[in-house]
Amino acid sequence: MDRLWLLLLGLWTVAPPTWAGDELLNVCMNTKHHKREPGPEDQLYKECNPWRGNACCRADTSLNTHLDLPLLYNFSLHHCGVMLPDCEKHFLQAICLYQCSPNLGPWIQKLDSGGPGERILEVPLCWEDCEQWWEDCRTSYTCKADWHGWDRTEGKNLCPAQAFCHPFPHYFPTPVDLCEKIWSHSFKASPEHRNSGQCLQKWFEPAQGNPNVAVTRLFASTAPSRDHPCKLLAFSLLPAFLSPEPLLLPPTFLLSWVLPVNRAAQAGGRRH
Repeated sequence: MDRLWLLLLGLWTVAPPTWAGDELLNVCMNTKHHKREPGPEDQLYKECNPWRGNACCRADTSLNTHLDLPLLYNFSLHHCGVMLPDCEKHFLQAICLYQCSPNLGPWIQKLDSGGPGERILEVPLCWEDCEQWWEDCRTSYTCKADWHGWDRTEGKNLCPAQAFCHPFPHYFPTPVDLCEKIWSHSFKASPEHRNSGQCLQKWFEPAQGNPNVAVTRLFASTAPSRDHPCKLLAFSLLPAFLSPEPLLLPPTFLLSWVLPVNRAAQAGGRRH
């Protein structure tokens, strides 16, 4: 009976599955060029302007983003000759979304290296955003399908040896390829359309409000918290499982505790 009470005490200490909710709303990434908290920025430049009412970027960051060789990352879009303006516009919009948006919380991840800093992963861009991006870049040139791993011997991004310049469709045969591969799955090509409430737009008309706020709230409402109670449950059950004597509990009792925790763990696996 003492062991039964020990097990019950362990189960009682397990918190029910918790969900992230508001902790993923209106937040900025932890990177060198992001503000700590979002707020108004009246002087955002060109393609970054839609976020002026509530931004994670500063005015100088937005201006720097539009330079031919931005000081932020020493990265030039014109590594295979001059990129056509219609194509360049989409890249600037995508960079502004990354730098300025406070609505990326559900997709922010710690860097794989384990060091300080964060990235975004599989942000669901609306289908039109990916499709038009691909269409407008069909006649521009690049030399890589994954825009990481450049030759930087001269301090800026150069095409690596044996990486030849071709029109974008050579490296990105479809809109999905472009959206998902170019920045290591930072974006995901959503099958959902603009105004569906199920995907993010990489640009929007400021006068019409930011449609990404509601989308982020939807995704945040089902995102699991970073705290996983299943670890505590396993620790609490350990004394009982190590005992040489059998401990019998009604199956319905165990299921009432284990199933919710398993669901939280599975959801957490999708988040991490």
